[in-house]
Amino acid sequence: MARATPPEHPPEDLPRVLLWRWRRNPLRRRTDLAQAWIGLGLFLAVLAATPAAMILVGETAHGHGKKTARHQIATRHHIPAVLVHDAPGHPEPGSDEAKKALYPVTVRFTDPGGHTRTAKADVEPALTAGSTVRLWVDAEGKLTDAPLTTKQVRDRAIGYAVLAAMTVALLGAAAYAYAHHRLERHNLAEWDAAWARTAPRWTASR
Repeated sequence: MARATPPEHPPEDLPRVLLWRWRRNPLRRRTDLAQAWIGLGLFLAVLAATPAAMILVGETAHGHGKKTARHQIATRHHIPAVLVHDAPGHPEPGSDEAKKALYPVTVRFTDPGGHTRTAKADVEPALTAGSTVRLWVDAEGKLTDAPLTTKQVRDRAIGYAVLAAMTVALLGAAAYAYAHHRLERHNLAEWDAAWARTAPRWTASR
């Protein structure tokens, strides 16, 4: 009795047909080809727009950052301040965590206008009352951050450039998803119309 030989390629092992929307076949619809062209066009558009967006946004952010840094340098002052009372000690003195820890302590300083002020400032642990620290204040004598450094300006510009690239890619993906949704609705409408023409022949009494 002859033994049946298994099929050379079981259905589950058949190779996937790549770029099927571009291949001529009886089942390909016009909307399939349209979706293929839309996907290709959006892909090329994203490739072209991404570097342009990164350069434009990055340079704009870098220029704005440099302008902001110059303004901060001109309007902020690095002044000495004296601790009014002792700063808390760290539970693990000398540890890496202690070197990075800061504690809010009341300090006294003279603002750029010559007025004596007190404020809460973050200082290193275990500093004693009367110790001097240096703080940044604005033109009104309020505590503020140090002016932006060159590295911070550059890092922010790079961050905005990366964000611009991600935005372009997301917009491309959203446009493709919208086109796919519209084409699917068109296909469903065509199927409904085709079934409306065919159904009477299947449901009519014989």
